Amino acid sequence: MKKIVHKSAVPLYAAAAVWILYALLFPLHKIMHFVLVAGASLVTYLIANVLCPPVEEEVPEEPVRTGNEELDKMIADGKKAIAEMKRLDDNIEDETISAQIRRLEQISGKIFSLVEEHPEKLPQVRKFMNYYLPTTLKLLNAYDRMSGQSVAGENISGTMERVESMMDTIVKAFEKQLDSLFGAEAMDISTDITVLENMMAREGLVEDDLHKTPADQSEGEESTGEVRLEL
Repeated sequence: MKKIVHKSAVPLYAAAAVWILYALLFPLHKIMHFVLVAGASLVTYLIANVLCPPVEEEVPEEPVRTGNEELDKMIADGKKAIAEMKRLDDNIEDETISAQIRRLEQISGKIFSLVEEHPEKLPQVRKFMNYYLPTTLKLLNAYDRMSGQSVAGENISGTMERVESMMDTIVKAFEKQLDSLFGAEAMDISTDITVLENMMAREGLVEDDLHKTPADQSEGEESTGEVRLEL
C-alpha cells in the first residue's frame, strides 16, 4: 500500500473569493487597498487550510512487471514479507525478538534487491522463498498471537520459548543465504586476483621468489655474501 495526499481546493477558492468580494464592495485603486485585500486573502487561506486539511488515502501499489513471471512473483512476495515483518516488529513487545525481526527484514531486503538486479540468481532463492521465509513468518505470527494472551500455560510458554531459541539460528540462516548469492562473484574475483598476481610477477612488477630467474637468484646470493663480508 502507498499513501496519496489529496490537498483540498477550498483554501484557494476562499482566498479568491476574498478578492472578488473586496472588489465588489470597496475600491481597488490604491496600493493600500491591494495590501489590505492581500492580507485578508492570506488569513482566509490559512484558516481554510486548517479547517480543510489534506486527506491521505492508501491505495494498492501497482505490481512490478519485468516480463519474468517468477521474478515478478518474488518481488511481490518480498514486499508482502517485508510489510509483515514491520507489523510483527510493531506488535511484539519483546525487544530481543523485535531486534531479530529487524535484522531479518534488513537481510531479506538485500536478498530481494540483489535478485531483482540479477534474475539469474532466482534458482538460488527458490527454497528460501518457498519454505524458509514463509515458515519463519508463520512461527513469528504464532509467537505474536501467543504473546498477546493473558494466560501463560504450558503450551503457550513452551512454544514461545522454542521460537525464541530458534531465532538466532534463523538469523544466521538468512545471513548465509545472502552470503551464498555472492559465491560465483567471489570465485571470479579470486581468479582475477590470482591471474593479476601471476602476470605482474612475470613482468617483474612485483617481487616474487616463485618466478625469479636463476640469474636473479644468484644476484640475491651475491648480495647476501657482500653483506656478510661487511659484517
